[in-house]
Amino acid sequence: MVPVTQEPTAEDVVWLPVEDPSAVGAARRAATGLAERLAFGPTRVAEVALAVTELATNLDKHAEQGVLLLRALRTTELAEIEIAAVDRGPGMADPELAFADGHSTAGTLGIGLGSVRRLADSCRVRSTPGRGTVLVVRLGPDRVATRPAEVAGVTRPMVGEDICGDAYAVRRDGARLLLMLCDGLGHGPLAASASQVAVRTFQDADWAPPDAMVRKLHAAMNGGRGGALAVAEIDPDAGQVRYCGLGNIAGFVVAERKQGMVSLPGIAGYQARTTRQFAYELPEGATVVLHSDGLTDRWLADDRGLWRADPLLVGLELLRDAGVRRDDASVLVARPR
Repeated sequence: MVPVTQEPTAEDVVWLPVEDPSAVGAARRAATGLAERLAFGPTRVAEVALAVTELATNLDKHAEQGVLLLRALRTTELAEIEIAAVDRGPGMADPELAFADGHSTAGTLGIGLGSVRRLADSCRVRSTPGRGTVLVVRLGPDRVATRPAEVAGVTRPMVGEDICGDAYAVRRDGARLLLMLCDGLGHGPLAASASQVAVRTFQDADWAPPDAMVRKLHAAMNGGRGGALAVAEIDPDAGQVRYCGLGNIAGFVVAERKQGMVSLPGIAGYQARTTRQFAYELPEGATVVLHSDGLTDRWLADDRGLWRADPLLVGLELLRDAGVRRDDASVLVARPR
């Protein structure tokens, strides 16, 4: 029972708006710095720089409200760089055509996205005409093909802040997944400190049902800023999601319809009059979503193509379409195999 993943530390996450050509150079410098800090070799550093330059240039030329997410993903065995390009542009009816060498809509040679795919260990894209595109690539120190994860999360600080007060972590026990999402009260370093206490306690504690885990985290967060908190245990063998939430974390099971999960009022680390665990059916192929109040919960679940996509693409699209800029935002998406 070991942690599967957690949000990278603040120095390993960079959000960059791409609103003019000058952003391309800033993105290249940020990506190169990440690669060098992860001890990538000179050739791979240059390839990371080329990939991020192509993606940023593509956003600048074609996108509306384009942003790049650069982050370092570390495990005990590997460190990778993940680059996500997200926009509200015109979208593409045939995303695969955009990766074909020679295809261009801007009078260029049309080799950019094709070269990105060849350089990357993995490349995933989802595009909807009239709504925009989400494209994610991963590059490790050596070229090794990777498969999409069944659970993925992403956080974004509010406008004007460098540090996000939200955090998440995930653990696995056989087929079961245990998800935790915490929204530290307020914003900035103190909120981040509160949520990181939750992450560390969650990782170090013995595996426990969601209500017992929430009580452990509530006790550990006492004396700090506090925050909203939720834990979900996904048990595919039992066909269930067991959930306990405290405060304004939203939880959903999405299959043929969008099933909301109940979080009770309270502030973890400060006031929790009661905690209660609820059980929900987990249909075959269902997706579980947790998010902070940095996203509105009015997003629709009727786009079947979205819910067949990779969990990270789902999370980034929800963040793009339902995220609010006046608050930290976080989303955690799981689709158990």
